[in-house]
Formats: sequence, C-alpha cells, structure tokens
Amino acid sequence: MRNAEATRELILKTAMDEFSAFGIAGARVERIAKTAGCNKNLIYVYFENKETLFTTVLQRNLDRAFEDIPFTPDDLPEYTAKVFDFAMANPDVMRLLMWSNLEKTTARPPKREEAHMQKVQEIRHAQSSGSVGAAFPPNFILTLIMSLATAWSESNPFGPALDPESLKNLGALRESVSRAVALMIRA
Repeated sequence: MRNAEATRELILKTAMDEFSAFGIAGARVERIAKTAGCNKNLIYVYFENKETLFTTVLQRNLDRAFEDIPFTPDDLPEYTAKVFDFAMANPDVMRLLMWSNLEKTTARPPKREEAHMQKVQEIRHAQSSGSVGAAFPPNFILTLIMSLATAWSESNPFGPALDPESLKNLGALRESVSRAVALMIRA
C-alpha cells in the first residue's frame, strides 16, 4: 500500500511539472510515466484519463492554497497580500490555473467554485455589517482582489511583461496591491 501511495504521489508531482509547462493539450502521459518511473497504464488505473489527472493536480494545489491562505473578509487588504505572496512563490500553480482557463477542456474542480461562492457570501455579509463598502458587488470585489493579487505572477500577460521593473521591489509592489484593495473597499 505504501509503495502504491508513493507512486501515486510521484505521478502527481511529475504531472504538476508537465501540466504547468505544457498545458493539458501539450502534456504527454508517456512523459509523465517515464519521468515518474512507472508504466503509463498505471496512470490510467489511478486517474482514468489525462483530464482527470489534470483536475486532480489542480484541485490538490488549490486545496493547498485554501489551507495556506484563510479568507479574511474583515481584512481584505491583508488577504490580498497573502494571495500575492502565494502567487509570486508558486508560479507553477499560476501557470496551471492559466492553462485551465485557456484550454477549458476539463471539469472545473467543484471545491474551487464552492470556495469562490463562500467568499462572495462572506464579502456580502461584511458589506451588510459595514466593514466593507457597498459601492461594488461582492463578486466584483473578489474578482478584483484575485486579479490584483496575481497580476504580477510570471504567467500574467500584463504585470511582469509590461512592468518588469516592479519585480525588483516585491515589498513595495505587495504594499501597493494591498493599499489598492483598502481604497476600493472603503468606497
């Protein structure tokens, strides 16, 4: 049993590298199997198909992000700063999300949608209590937070591509992103 678990873990790690580099369409199960040192058929036994393997890898990394970054609707600027830190420290996860959005060939992980809706509800509640301004709808606020927090990750076509100098001072960039959210939620 332990050997099977270790092999499954190695497949998932190898698949993360493959999918983040090549996307779903460009990833090759043969390469994943060769790099993981296992038989290609074993991947199909564990994961059924390439799309399920991708979704499993994506959900696993999203779960890690959800655990590492608890949502704090009463301190959205700090939450934004933590998402920024995660995005900057995990470019492979950001590429994986990019591929998922670009290719749209796999099912969306249900936990991702559930987490999103929960955060929207918590922002709505924070707006009702007056701790977050009501000038913008909760869904817009969450989208803006996530967009700002991840805008300077390497896979984003705007932040680093158009403003590479900003990456020289991540602390100042982090502060600017956080401050922008603070200004928005006061409205």
